[in-house]
Amino acid sequence: MTPAASPAALRVQAALGERFQVLEFDASTRTSADAAAAIGCTVAEIAKSLIFRGAVSNRPVLVVASGACRVDETKVAAAVGETIARADADFVREATGFSIGGVPPVGHKVPPIALIDESLMRFAEIWAAAGTPNAVFRLTPADLVEMTGGRAVAIQRQ
Repeated sequence: MTPAASPAALRVQAALGERFQVLEFDASTRTSADAAAAIGCTVAEIAKSLIFRGAVSNRPVLVVASGACRVDETKVAAAVGETIARADADFVREATGFSIGGVPPVGHKVPPIALIDESLMRFAEIWAAAGTPNAVFRLTPADLVEMTGGRAVAIQRQ
């Protein structure tokens, strides 16, 4: 692992400031399992960023969930107050400035509605994507809520 060098990872580093360090791996961190293996943590400690689209407002909805959980889209819709739709790759890139597989929780082109999976709150630290399929950074769940302006909600599928 090395400090951020790619343009997308450097954009995330700039959005984060000096308090956090973006790291790039030789191996892919695209999936939660890949990231956990590269970092040496559990899949549950990976904070995966998912982008949905408000079906009426067309606003991006950022859901940051534990890598070990599946998201209940009905719960997400209830939390944002409108039906949501899955976002295609073009919508994700336009709204965030990043490609699927490396979407970070910060630095988006269009500020999203942000929801944080409450199950992440049990960890002392977690790892999130940082702009590329092999870049991540370490943070606390409280940091995640603060930096996204999001709120912790129960969004896991049971």
